[in-house]
Amino acid sequence: DLLDLDLAGLERFFAERGEKPFRARQVSHWLHQRLVDDVEAMTDIAKPLRLKLAAETVIAAPAVIRDTTASDGTRKWLYDVGNGNAVEAVYIPEDDRGTLCLSSQAGCAVGCRFCSTGHQGFSRNLGTAEIVGQLWFAERRLRQRLQLPEGERAISNVVMMGMGEPLQNYAALVPALRVMLDDHAYGLSRR
Repeated sequence: DLLDLDLAGLERFFAERGEKPFRARQVSHWLHQRLVDDVEAMTDIAKPLRLKLAAETVIAAPAVIRDTTASDGTRKWLYDVGNGNAVEAVYIPEDDRGTLCLSSQAGCAVGCRFCSTGHQGFSRNLGTAEIVGQLWFAERRLRQRLQLPEGERAISNVVMMGMGEPLQNYAALVPALRVMLDDHAYGLSRR
């Protein structure tokens, strides 16, 4: 899944195939700025390479089980992450920003008394593609709904406070954060 790779991962992917490093930036731009779901749409990449990418890769955000919008514009997506597990992402619109709360685990192992997720128990850590896929899908869906011009983002902030304790999934979280902060991807503020 191309959503599983940060810029360094994309560079390694292309280097292993004898491609130049700039291909990683091109693909990152198409994935995370233009939000394409098909490598055929990557029109500044040569047709033979697109065919190779189509044969070897996918672009797959988690499937949406439910999509609900509250009267204040807050939007919640319930994603299917397999084996009977589901996670949530919540978009909170404000006048000066759009915040997306993301999940990093299916369930939670900490078990805090005040948290309903902790009472569900822990199923598993999400992969990088599953974390990035929540943002990719939400940004894509919101841009369509809000009819934003190209280059304008609906989501300006990401908070890792959906399901799970993010630092307990450090190995998948760090590459996901790199994608979110990378100027060739989402370019979110480090603050």
